[in-house]
Amino acid sequence: MFRKILIANRGEIAVRVIRACREMGISAVAIYSEADREALHVRRADEAYCVGPASSLESYLAVDRILDVARRCGAEAVHPGYGFLSENHRFVQACEESGIRFIGPTSGAMKVMGGKVSARQVAVRAQVPVVPGTLEPVASVNEALAEAERIGYPVMLKAAAGGGGKGLRLVPSAPEFPSAFEMAASEAENAFNDRSLYLEKYLDRAHHIEIQVLADSRGDVVYLGERECSIQRRHQKVVEECPSPLVTRPLRKRMGETAVRLARQVGYLNAGTMEFLVDSRRNFYFLEMNTRLQVEHPVTEFVTGIDLVKAQIRIAAGEALPWRQQDIRLHGAAIECRVYAEDPERNFLPSPGKITHLEEPDGPGIRNDSGVYPGYTVPIHYDPLISKLVAYGKNRWEAVERMRRALSEYKIGGIQTTLPFLEAVLSDEQFLRGDLDTGFADRLLAARPLAAERDHLRDVAILAAAIAFSRSQKSPLGSSERAANPWKMAARLDQLATRLPH
Repeated sequence: MFRKILIANRGEIAVRVIRACREMGISAVAIYSEADREALHVRRADEAYCVGPASSLESYLAVDRILDVARRCGAEAVHPGYGFLSENHRFVQACEESGIRFIGPTSGAMKVMGGKVSARQVAVRAQVPVVPGTLEPVASVNEALAEAERIGYPVMLKAAAGGGGKGLRLVPSAPEFPSAFEMAASEAENAFNDRSLYLEKYLDRAHHIEIQVLADSRGDVVYLGERECSIQRRHQKVVEECPSPLVTRPLRKRMGETAVRLARQVGYLNAGTMEFLVDSRRNFYFLEMNTRLQVEHPVTEFVTGIDLVKAQIRIAAGEALPWRQQDIRLHGAAIECRVYAEDPERNFLPSPGKITHLEEPDGPGIRNDSGVYPGYTVPIHYDPLISKLVAYGKNRWEAVERMRRALSEYKIGGIQTTLPFLEAVLSDEQFLRGDLDTGFADRLLAARPLAAERDHLRDVAILAAAIAFSRSQKSPLGSSERAANPWKMAARLDQLATRLPH
């Protein structure tokens, strides 16, 4: 087993990996940019090293600097988390050449399956249905326009080098295409240092379902059920759950076996996720493979009882999987909400700043993977994810109720967050029925503008304050003073409440 691991990431995922290392008796090394000097992952690590200025290109994407730190501190392995260099096969190759173990797939497997276009090619050769689109990156905007006409609008522009909603644009028609192409390419370059894009047909009202796999160096591969990831805003997942309300046991088996077959075809190693779109008739189409740990991995951990980060580390250290497929069982249900430092009332603009007040939820079945603390200043330079709030229950209904309770307990002051949006999702009748698809969040926001809900809550708060003040006053009745009649106050409350917007 490793004695020391460097975590080539930041925020809550770096904290998550540090905790796994500590439980395994492994020394954890953090890296940080100048903007992250006071970050929680720096405080939690056994050692921490600055790798450059705030710009991710000069810090968290600076391969030479990161590997120099790994060599100097004596780290035997690197865990990439997700995002940044986690799906950069050149980084994996540089680790291999430096004699440092990469906790993830080999550079060859990552090059094939981490590349979105090449992964689609593998799926086509394996006779797995894929979403219609290009099987090569498009070289220019003119070539992309021609392909879009061939595929038919609406289309999706996607970064060939990564995922996580970066470098991704929905294009409804030709006039919007050139600007969308440039924005997607620029975002892909900033996130992955690669401007390459490919095209896919946009499938309306589809479920986004992913299958978690684990593979060891002996060629054994298992799938750990599925995750429902259809609730997305700007094509970024915001609420995930395991198991999916859509997936039946036979469908889970077919999708799981397909995911295992694709992993075996490329000699895949470590943790990975096969992503699919599923239509209303439960036909599924391969989208891509994420050759890394997923943001939403905690829901799988709750339902399977398997610690995925520890499994990653053990596989990288050469250990065999301790489970066969028949050993994998799903118990209960789990839901994850991603809490971002964004302002829902201003079209979800980032809301960096100092956290002046923080009350994190806890209690039965609640887990909060967080990267912040009271007094921490959320920087503007990186993804605004604050934490991942997860609720577990013996069934979906209990998980939903626990999540709703946890969201009501979560208080963050000093910045705006997506907590009001998440509460709206968890109280929506369509969500409660499990009737989900990738257009759910857009329809919800169109039907329930959060600014209007804010105004309603403001009016309720004003009314409650007025009633509390009135009750605190004493009224002269004859020569004596008595408190206001509570029954009369209740009647006035009812009258005023009917005037508030609903």
